Amino acid sequence: MHKGSFVMDYEYLLAGKLKRGFIRIRESFKSFPSRALLFFINLPRNIGAVFIKIYSHFKEIVKIFVLGDMATKLSFVVMGMGCIARKRFIRGFLYLLLQVLFWFFFLTFGVVYIAGLGTLGTVSQLEVYNEGTGIFEYVKGDNSMLILLYGIVSLFLVVLYIALYFSSIRECYRTEMLKKRGGQIPFFSDDVQDLMDKDFHKSLIFVPSVMIICFTILPIIFMVCLAFTNYDRLHMPPGNLFTWVGFENFRSIMGFSDSSLLAKTFGKILGWTFVWAFFATGTNYIFGMLLAMMINKKGIKFKRLFRTVFVLTIAVPQFVSLMFMRNVFADTGLFNVFLQSAGIISEPVKFLTDGDIARVVVIFINMWVGIPYTMLITTGILMNIPNDLYESARIDGAGTAKQFFAITLPYMLFVTAPYLITQFIGNINNFNVIWLLTNGGPMTSDMYASGRTDLLITWLYRLTTGEQNYKIASVIGIFTFIISAVFSLIVYNYSGSARREGEFQ
Repeated sequence: MHKGSFVMDYEYLLAGKLKRGFIRIRESFKSFPSRALLFFINLPRNIGAVFIKIYSHFKEIVKIFVLGDMATKLSFVVMGMGCIARKRFIRGFLYLLLQVLFWFFFLTFGVVYIAGLGTLGTVSQLEVYNEGTGIFEYVKGDNSMLILLYGIVSLFLVVLYIALYFSSIRECYRTEMLKKRGGQIPFFSDDVQDLMDKDFHKSLIFVPSVMIICFTILPIIFMVCLAFTNYDRLHMPPGNLFTWVGFENFRSIMGFSDSSLLAKTFGKILGWTFVWAFFATGTNYIFGMLLAMMINKKGIKFKRLFRTVFVLTIAVPQFVSLMFMRNVFADTGLFNVFLQSAGIISEPVKFLTDGDIARVVVIFINMWVGIPYTMLITTGILMNIPNDLYESARIDGAGTAKQFFAITLPYMLFVTAPYLITQFIGNINNFNVIWLLTNGGPMTSDMYASGRTDLLITWLYRLTTGEQNYKIASVIGIFTFIISAVFSLIVYNYSGSARREGEFQ
């Protein structure tokens, strides 16, 4: 056993429940880099497992071609032929119709845009003088945006067709095996009945899966591809084309090129994003829990009234509360006017227009809109903590603080770990609070098109709507996704909720 591990285990065994909790938190932070490194070390192996699975599918198809009869072999050329030959006419003709429609789409539309993905267009829109009319006319050229979009969609449909193609071959071979064994070959009505019975889960997830693919997966792939292009206001289709630039945008934002200001801005905003997410999540969680404990405490009257008051704050749309707070804390807002009238200050306090003050203010305002949510969530959990634990603790002489750190907080963290992770990631991408209060400002010249309170998500929005720098915005989106995904996977997999599911110790 490693000496440091032995010392930590010995210290843990001798410690009380409160100290054990801090030891676990300390060790979690210390081991986080190694866990993150282990995640990336195992990533190639996991990717390799995917390719091995793909290879096994191809191996299965080759085996079917070797062992199948002539009708099954014809299915490799004409989809559904094996089903048609064995009187599964409707399924067989559906496969055949799918094949005809796909090749019609591919030869008339898909192949053009897939071929164009290599260059993203070669002919720009031209301005030509028409001597007959005496005016300049625009001659339509290639559109890099449409080439990239339709090319990605076409590639996806090709992959989908290949999957269905292999599925048709397996179905033809399965039908052949059923006939050889003398089994009952299912009719189309039987297939429909299965979709409403044993395969009903497939019917349920079909439409949501299609929606996720169309409105989530494909847009993400398109956004990722933009990060490898020079798509900005100088390369805006259809007037101008944009092209592939490899990892140039990533080098710029990481400081490996001439854009030092861009890299400096990214580092500052990334740091502030983590600070904001930590305090916005922690303050709402701790104070929301304490508020719930105060309301649930024995002897407190009007509990329903207090809960109703805080529920009403949730009923008010968040943007209304935020816009109201923005007006209250403005330089000429209600709060400054009140302080000046009372003689407390002589000039307005720049609550939202001074960078350092604004960062603190947005955290406090976020508590106003976030604490009621945590209060409601933790109220139900607090009611489910066994009273026997508290009674045993009081018999052992534990005070209120001891009971909180030894019983309440560990129990809450165990149950709400997924919620905490969700809130932390949500605050990393918390666009509403920052943008509605400060618009990401105040703006500063020592940062690239950014303000002092900008998060990665608001900076991304500013770059797309104001600067039209879509290439850098796409890179920021990729980094935000990687940070959110890696943090969520690592923290959740090592949390008590995942490792000791269904129990509490």
